Amino acid sequence: MYWRKLNGEKIELPIKEAVKKVLEIETANNKKLKVCIGTDSQVKGDFTEFATVIVFLREHNGGFMYIHNDKTVKKYHIKERMLLEVSKSVEIAYELCDLFIEHHVEMEIHADINTNPQFKSNEALKDSMGYILGMGFNIKVKPEAFASSCCADRIVN
Repeated sequence: MYWRKLNGEKIELPIKEAVKKVLEIETANNKKLKVCIGTDSQVKGDFTEFATVIVFLREHNGGFMYIHNDKTVKKYHIKERMLLEVSKSVEIAYELCDLFIEHHVEMEIHADINTNPQFKSNEALKDSMGYILGMGFNIKVKPEAFASSCCADRIVN
């Protein structure tokens, strides 16, 4: 799985090793981190593009993110696409959660799903919340879900 930084620099290490290294450096520098993981997607012609981000927030000191993009040629129903976004975020959170626990880093999954029933993405709200909470993770949805609705959104658009 290919990950990169916002400036386009490729992350050479496997993502778990790269995140472990970051957590060790930030902890050694007495930085308190919070991590938000989110995915957004965009239908572009015959394919769907996904962007997953790991956003590292330094308390009172900015932040940075790691990015992964992928594409499929499959067309999805809106609910199916929203649930796939959530599953991509949960997958990476699950892979990394032991590191976050070890380093006492708070982690949230951000779902690009609207709480307003007038929006199509709302169809996936209950299922997404159940899945994320059932996996033991904290969830944020719009408008608080900035990792998916702002960070990943800018990458995929």
